[in-house]
Amino acid sequence: MKWQGGRKSDNFEDRRGMSGGQKLTLGGVGGIIVLIIGFLMGGDPSQLLQQAQNMTGTEQSGQPRELNAEETKLTDFSRIVLASTEDVWTNLFKTQLGKTYKGTELLFYDGGTETGGCGIGKSSYGPFYCPGDQRIYLDLTFNQELTTKFGAKGEFALAYVIAHEVGHHIQQLVGLLPQTNSMRGKLSEVENNKISVMTELQADFYAGVWAHHVNKLSDIEIDYNDILDGMAAAEAVGDDKLQTQAQGYAVPDSFTHGTSAQRRAWFKKGYDSGDMQAGNTFQDPSLK
Repeated sequence: MKWQGGRKSDNFEDRRGMSGGQKLTLGGVGGIIVLIIGFLMGGDPSQLLQQAQNMTGTEQSGQPRELNAEETKLTDFSRIVLASTEDVWTNLFKTQLGKTYKGTELLFYDGGTETGGCGIGKSSYGPFYCPGDQRIYLDLTFNQELTTKFGAKGEFALAYVIAHEVGHHIQQLVGLLPQTNSMRGKLSEVENNKISVMTELQADFYAGVWAHHVNKLSDIEIDYNDILDGMAAAEAVGDDKLQTQAQGYAVPDSFTHGTSAQRRAWFKKGYDSGDMQAGNTFQDPSLK
């Protein structure tokens, strides 16, 4: 993967080293969404909810801390990947939808931070997107977890994660997330889980669409080995694999993101097609 020297997005905020309170705003759609989308990398729902319920406090304060060489490299990498998503989706919104793309912002933090409408974000959630303020929250220590905890290797694994979260931003912009969020209170837990799976698999699809176009439309260059790394990363965070690792067995009705095979397949479908309108997971009979 070639990314050095690429354009860095200016749509970012750095809160690393800043002290933050733990003001809980879990009520409503935003608070629920930070828990749902925060399950991307295998967070346990009951554990995350209990963590959120225990939070009290105030606000973020201070100045960003000085970064070491590895943190600087990962920060530059993340900003360049984000810039590439801006280039790709600006083009695709115009050519495939006839609309103007408004990019998301990437917020770097250490440990935990307050969000704009989704309660407190914590590194234990993994990277997540908050519809309330249309930001992606990322603690870059997660990059090490990709290798040590999930076995996802190569730089492209982190690029896939960022592209997946941008996929949730696409869903917000086209009106899907507001629509699915309005349905959640009317459905059973099993049906809510199915909606979540379809939402997450579509974000994987959008990550694949980005990968399809990234060489032509941005400063990043990837090859098929990178795509294999991306598929491996998607496969590594399948519900069936994570549940089996954690408890020795999988419970399909509790899946919120899809199986390893599904996540790999939908990422590849996006990469193969390059058509953002070819990934309607909500109309796929196999996901009903």
